Amino acid sequence: MSLQDKYRAVLNLGEELGVQNGSVVEEGGVLKVRGTAADQYAKNQLWDKIKEIGGDNPSDFIADISVANTGYYTKHTVAKGESLSLIAKHYFKDPMKYKQIFEANKDVLNNPDLIHPGQELVIPNI
Repeated sequence: MSLQDKYRAVLNLGEELGVQNGSVVEEGGVLKVRGTAADQYAKNQLWDKIKEIGGDNPSDFIADISVANTGYYTKHTVAKGESLSLIAKHYFKDPMKYKQIFEANKDVLNNPDLIHPGQELVIPNI
């Protein structure tokens, strides 16, 4: 099995996430991948997938992933039934971080308990 086959799920995820300026080179028993993710959340998703396949410090994979927008962690479009605490739990594993999400979105939100499907929220770097 080639390294590209081994890490196919990472390469596919990069395509799904719209990683730009990507390149993949296999040489000397190492898969070298580079590209630019839209935001830190997308970059973290890629690293999680790399670690899932190759472990915490894979010796057969080198990634150089930059981030296009460092002003926020990611953006999130509110779905029906969501709350800021559910969104915070999803991104930060801590529902109490809803306060930081609310603070980052005061231009579109007046009340942390009142969000609507379709609203696009900035998820801040915490």
